[in-house]
Amino acid sequence: MLKEDIHIRDPFILPDRGRYYMYGTRCGGRKGFDVYTADTLDGGWSGPAGVFDASAYGLDRGANWAPEVHLYRGCYYMFATFEQDNGFRGTYILRADKPDGPFTPHGAGAITPREWHSLDGTFYLSPGGIPYMVFCHEWVQIDKGTICAVRLSDDLRTAAGECFTVLEAKDAHWVRPSDEKLVTDGPWLHRKSDGSLVMIWSSFSGGYITAVAASDNGDITGRWTTLPGLLFEKDGGHGMMFEDFDGQLTLSLHAPNSGGNERPVFIKIREDNEKGFTAL
Repeated sequence: MLKEDIHIRDPFILPDRGRYYMYGTRCGGRKGFDVYTADTLDGGWSGPAGVFDASAYGLDRGANWAPEVHLYRGCYYMFATFEQDNGFRGTYILRADKPDGPFTPHGAGAITPREWHSLDGTFYLSPGGIPYMVFCHEWVQIDKGTICAVRLSDDLRTAAGECFTVLEAKDAHWVRPSDEKLVTDGPWLHRKSDGSLVMIWSSFSGGYITAVAASDNGDITGRWTTLPGLLFEKDGGHGMMFEDFDGQLTLSLHAPNSGGNERPVFIKIREDNEKGFTAL
């Protein structure tokens, strides 16, 4: 099938051993996660094939959102948002031996604080090899959403420190309220060729958009500032970046953001000193 035939949100691409693996949030209320596979990005996608059965682990309540899969120390780790047994959303880490699963819960519960509404966890490995989860403290709880980080244990089973704030939605002058709230969604970290560290994230500025922020010390612990302009402003977001098998840096996101119409979108981009990235 073509990517235009695939109805998911938050499309995440893992290039692995000559194949592309695409994960995302199922639409239509079904719980759990699937994978689509292809040899090229433009067509010939196979799937969906189930990779996580949420009902087998009591995680088929509420949110089953935004799966990301990262290769770390020879295993595949899925970061995904679920509703906890106390009704608060949190990001869990799942594990598998292969990119097509099956994935199983890796720790005892959510990595994010139990009494927080948190979502959209992503993986970041510092230059010194320290693993972190970067995630959103959700605007539904604190009105003005933030992006936070927490150090992980080396085996990724637990948090190994206190959460700290990376970026606040109110610091971006172009963010506009959605129902009087300031939204933070979908952080993704990228190490540029010059060694600097940038982060893309989504919010609302009229429509759903994707923006770029930069760290002043090349690490998650730095002071973050939003860069001028927007990376994508055509009602699309929750993006991530990957290099295709030709070495081309590519942005993946869903657009439009309207229910029932979301599709994966791939955009070739290049690094830009002023704005972070420019679409080709």
